[in-house]
Amino acid sequence: MHVLRAEPAPPSHPQPALRDYVAKAVRRYLLDLGECDSHELYDIVLREIEVPMLTEVMRHCDGNQSRAAATLGLNRATLRKKLKEYGIS
Repeated sequence: MHVLRAEPAPPSHPQPALRDYVAKAVRRYLLDLGECDSHELYDIVLREIEVPMLTEVMRHCDGNQSRAAATLGLNRATLRKKLKEYGIS
């Protein structure tokens, strides 16, 4: 006996990939800078992405650092260091 399973229909308007959102935000940031150079762009962008990512993953994992570290593919000690660095509890 074969059971037919309905697969969800693809969205009529596919969602942009996360990298598209990041690229758009970086472009906007660079436009806002204008002729001014940012010598710490990498650190700025990394921090702006890492803080909300860590916050949301911790929320998703109900504050469980072991689960969050596994979800992120990080060592738990590395996650704890980053949480402390950014003041995320």
